[in-house]
Amino acid sequence: MIDRQRLLRYGMDQLSAWLPALLMMVFALGTWWLVRSAPRIVGDATPTPVSPEPDYFMRDFSVRIFNPAGQLTSELKGIKGLHFPADDTMEVTQPRVRAYDEQGHPTVITAQRGVSNADGSELRLYGDARVVRNPITKANGAVVPRLEFRGEFLHAFVNDKRVTSDQPVELRRGADVFTGDVFDYNDKSGVGNLQGRVRGTLHPPAKASP
Repeated sequence: MIDRQRLLRYGMDQLSAWLPALLMMVFALGTWWLVRSAPRIVGDATPTPVSPEPDYFMRDFSVRIFNPAGQLTSELKGIKGLHFPADDTMEVTQPRVRAYDEQGHPTVITAQRGVSNADGSELRLYGDARVVRNPITKANGAVVPRLEFRGEFLHAFVNDKRVTSDQPVELRRGADVFTGDVFDYNDKSGVGNLQGRVRGTLHPPAKASP
């Protein structure tokens, strides 16, 4: 009889010692089951869409871009700039860009409105868009005439030194004037391609004075 009482007391002591752990295990299993069984809300894991609205703006600003050697490659100025996080672009009112080549010769780009990508290497220009490069004298003394593009839309690729448009463009090279409906110019090759209704006015070069 005494042994049975001792055994019962021992069992009760062991049960008392393990009961909190057993309860915690049951509670944990019950919580896991509830989480697995609860209905999931559609869209919880869906990332929040990026707002199409601008997240910041600038007024009377200037942005300069330098190459790894510290040389200024381009500068963008504007009356007002709106940044759109959806595509990481900057819409600029009355942009004015000065892009420099390896010798430091600037090309000036202006328009009523422009849209630039994140690093300023690509510009879409709207309304009285112009790209102007002044005459350049090469090391051998040869002079490259002034070059100007005009149109209601120009697409400028600053790093690639290209200007394109799918709308009518006027090209001025020195005193010569050309117009076309579709335009592509590569400054690295010096080749311009005009398509559509192409017209041109050529002026004879000025004679050197004796």
